[in-house]
Amino acid sequence: MSAIRRKFGEDYQVENTNRTMSFSAPAKRKRQRFVEKNGRCNVQHGNLGGETSRYISDLFTTLVDLKWRWNLLIFLLTYTVAWLIMASMWWIIAYIRGDLGHGHDDSYTPCVANVYNFPSAFLFFIETEATIGYGYRYITEKCPEGIILFLFQSLLGSIVDAFLIGCMFIKMSQPKKRAETLMFSQDAVISQRDGKLCLMFRVGNLRNSHMVSAQIRCKLIKSRQTPEGEFLPLDQRELDVGFGTGADQLFLVSPLTICHEINSNSPFFDLSQRSLMNEQFEIVVILEGIVETTGMTCQARTSYTEDEVLWGHRFLPVMSLEEGFFRVDYSQFHNTFEVTTPPYSVKEQDEKSSLPSPGPVFSPTLLDGRSRRERIFSFDGVPLTEAPESKLPSKPQRTTSKNGKEVLKTGSVQPTEKASSTGDLPLSVQRLGSLVGQGEAENHLQLKPFKMGSEAHTRSAGELEHHRLFPIPAPVPGPSLNLLPASSGRPEDNLPPKLRRMNADH
Repeated sequence: MSAIRRKFGEDYQVENTNRTMSFSAPAKRKRQRFVEKNGRCNVQHGNLGGETSRYISDLFTTLVDLKWRWNLLIFLLTYTVAWLIMASMWWIIAYIRGDLGHGHDDSYTPCVANVYNFPSAFLFFIETEATIGYGYRYITEKCPEGIILFLFQSLLGSIVDAFLIGCMFIKMSQPKKRAETLMFSQDAVISQRDGKLCLMFRVGNLRNSHMVSAQIRCKLIKSRQTPEGEFLPLDQRELDVGFGTGADQLFLVSPLTICHEINSNSPFFDLSQRSLMNEQFEIVVILEGIVETTGMTCQARTSYTEDEVLWGHRFLPVMSLEEGFFRVDYSQFHNTFEVTTPPYSVKEQDEKSSLPSPGPVFSPTLLDGRSRRERIFSFDGVPLTEAPESKLPSKPQRTTSKNGKEVLKTGSVQPTEKASSTGDLPLSVQRLGSLVGQGEAENHLQLKPFKMGSEAHTRSAGELEHHRLFPIPAPVPGPSLNLLPASSGRPEDNLPPKLRRMNADH
């Protein structure tokens, strides 16, 4: 760790490199993998029935796909059987012509000179097939059937050589072994990068020769059930590793960390540290590229199960700057260390961030010592201290009896007239003074219902609260808009004559 801090500074803190101290899931029974760590697909095809003939129609690919021991066996058997058959045909020609009994007779001209038994016929075929040409055994001009067999042997030998040697060459030059020098990290990790929760793993190239047009893809293998009740075993879903940004196109000259951002479009949107213990899935990683030396396409594969995904970990750095070059330390390629990571899923974090923050709670008794209704502003922007009569609706008018007791009296209203409270009066007569008696703070000013047009309406204090107006700014200096004459007498004297008569009648 001291070497890492020297490379990356003192701010680079390692919380815990001991994997056993992390939040570990309970032990699970080892389950079957879909793709092995070495990239081999763990799938076998059975009960093909009559479909096995398709393998014979593509014989060359079938031979290439066979294991080496079967390829070598087929190679040896093919040449051995072909040689024995062709040698037998030469022996049959010599037997039919009677050349076997005149093997050492110099006056007799056979079809093939010095072929008088099967071993000599086999040696003649080998010398002809391999174009050795010792000169001791040869075809004479008096054997037309031997000439035809010689042409057939040459054509058949060329076909067999091209098929078997080509098959062996393709199998030996397959880029599968090139995938052995492409490394994947043993584990995948989940931690934050640039403020976002990401699933990450590491890839590396052990050779100095580059992988041209290297591209990486990820598949999530997980069984699921559709809303219609259909069960999909080993359903495959794509994991975005930078298709839109081009991050999936790799320049693989040094180890790279591949990142999958977990967002609302990710299959891991609702995956948390606790739910990871109960999940069952497999992440298949496919790396493809062109081998620079041979020009052939190479594919390397691996997979990560849920037990191989470490929550709250990050990979140790492996790059360091030396004298004139960068050095890669592959001894730290698979190592991780713990970092601070929220244990919640991205879905839970989004839901928490979308909740509104609680605002301050105001108590009505703490605001200027007034109740909620007393904080209703009048039309002229001045706080209105309502009398007890104005706290009731307009129809049940509150009146004060002579003995100081309050009696509710409902005013009769005609179909074309409605009762109005003081808030419905013109602006000039909205505010009325109150007469305060001894020992009581009631407003003795009584207003009787008066007739208004058919368009008049009733607006009580509760309606004024519902249609609360914004406070009007302080009046600017200018001519006064108050139409009521200033008077030092009673407030009733400032009312119009009609209202004074109505109040006096009451």
